[in-house]
Amino acid sequence: MDEALACAVLASAAGVGPATLTRLLATFGSGRATLALAAGSNARSRLVGVLGPDGGPVADALIAAVSEAESRAAAIGRAGVTVLLASDPEYPAALRGTRDPPPVLFVRGDRAVLSATNTLAIVGTRRPTETGRRIAGRIATAVATLDGVVVSGLAVGIDGAAHAAAVTAGGRTIAVLGGGHDELYPRAHRRLAAEIAEHGGAVVSETPPWVRPAAWSFPQRNRIISGLSAATIVVEAGHGSGALITARAALQQGRDVFVVPGPLDTPTSAGCLALLREAPDAVRVVAGVPELLVDLGLVSDGPRSRPDSGRAALAEAGPVEREVGTLVAAGVGTVDALVAATELPVATVLAAITMLETRGLVVDALGRYRPAGGLLGTPRPARRPRHAPSGRAPPVPW
Repeated sequence: MDEALACAVLASAAGVGPATLTRLLATFGSGRATLALAAGSNARSRLVGVLGPDGGPVADALIAAVSEAESRAAAIGRAGVTVLLASDPEYPAALRGTRDPPPVLFVRGDRAVLSATNTLAIVGTRRPTETGRRIAGRIATAVATLDGVVVSGLAVGIDGAAHAAAVTAGGRTIAVLGGGHDELYPRAHRRLAAEIAEHGGAVVSETPPWVRPAAWSFPQRNRIISGLSAATIVVEAGHGSGALITARAALQQGRDVFVVPGPLDTPTSAGCLALLREAPDAVRVVAGVPELLVDLGLVSDGPRSRPDSGRAALAEAGPVEREVGTLVAAGVGTVDALVAATELPVATVLAAITMLETRGLVVDALGRYRPAGGLLGTPRPARRPRHAPSGRAPPVPW
């Protein structure tokens, strides 16, 4: 059995948490060496010597795990997950640098996404308002559009809205589970979890696939959500919300925390407002999605203190609206010219213009559309539009 599976088997023993497993590996040198010791004579007394006088039950669980090592390793293989150790080069450096990183991760999907730059956690209540759900989706869409990676806990409510919006936008997202992959909770998000893995993201747990989530395991996993993320954004959280645990873990890990404020008399805003009062010098307010993108460093400040190149202004728009808005900002101002440049139907272009006008990004100036709002000051692109035929001049002059 290789080292990764050996450590996975050890982690599957009842009572063996991150601290215990780390101690065993430090004492005996490796997972395979620990398995060999647990299978040998006098194993219980030697394990108790490391675990302490109260470590008898854990020592028994380790010995039992060794007797079932092959079957447990086979179960991990059937679950379709890979095992990532803290000692592996692929292990995310951001998470390794936290106080208590999980020594073993079980990953379904692309392991490389765990080490991506611009990883941002979006968390919140399981019972959001429609406004909160919409805001979470807007932020996740914008982050995904700008090549950021959304991290959350796959729970119903804000977490699910953020994951779904990122996938819909064609972006990558990381879901951190409170239990094993085969016991995925909530069951309603099984399809969403599969889509996350299929579209370049990852579903992660620190527990073996067959372990059911428990009340304590969700707060425990929150440190992984914040540890994987450069910043944590809280969208609606009541008093006692798990999202606040994630935010406090992020502050302890030296990460940025942003909070979407809400009405004083709304229960889903109580936790957010309390966090702002609790740490006024450490927690930042989300004043708007474009402004948040600047604060996160996904775009930079441009002319007139607006996000540059219109990227933040268009980040929440759909792909057609983004294309049309970029062309309008570049000087393509008539419907005919936009249709020629995009090769889209007239009705589709007009619908996109209507949406952009509603957002205050485009205005009609005597039959010619001009950039407005966040699109002002956008530099013109050096290249022809995406749909321009290769080798020919653009259909309209810039």
